[in-house]
Amino acid sequence: MPSITKDSITEERSKRFKETIAKRQDITVILENVHDPHNIGAVIRSCDAVGISEVYILYSEASFNFVKQKIGKNTSSGARKWVKAHYFADIDECFKAVRKKYSKVYGTHLSESSCSLYSLDLTEPVALMFGNEQKGITEAAMQHLDGNFIIPMYGMVQSLNISVACAVSLFEASRQRNQKNMYKGDYDEGNEYHLKMFDSFVEKHFDFNIKNEK
Repeated sequence: MPSITKDSITEERSKRFKETIAKRQDITVILENVHDPHNIGAVIRSCDAVGISEVYILYSEASFNFVKQKIGKNTSSGARKWVKAHYFADIDECFKAVRKKYSKVYGTHLSESSCSLYSLDLTEPVALMFGNEQKGITEAAMQHLDGNFIIPMYGMVQSLNISVACAVSLFEASRQRNQKNMYKGDYDEGNEYHLKMFDSFVEKHFDFNIKNEK
């Protein structure tokens, strides 16, 4: 790969990167045992749309090698390029990593203690967890949650596709954060987090272009 610097990109692209980075939010998604690459790809697109910079993909019941490779191949041209995916095969290790950055973890699980999505405070550093397409979140993972939430529905069918449920939840978080002007921040040249993300964007931009030229 040729030498890459901040001067290697156009002023317009640099401005776009900085605007995007300034709007990144301290919220994330954890997916447990979600095996359909299309669902994961759709979740990642929703994450990018609301300003999420990373997701956690946990496979506590099966190998994730095939899915990981397929996700990277199928979504590298879109949002996957801008949203970092952390892969885990151990529940405790996954939650340990999540807890370093996010103060609350809520999962979509129907129980007597479940509350409405719209009653959650999604303006704090928070992770939202979604489980397997058929089985939901495992019992072991539920022990790590700070609470369960449901999306109120009023039809005959009381379930949503996981990618749809995730999108609905994330855009509620976006609505709450927008009301508090949390998307109004500016890119900060003195912010180490902003600088590292900018460098990452530049690297991903050129890495993708070089692969497409081959």
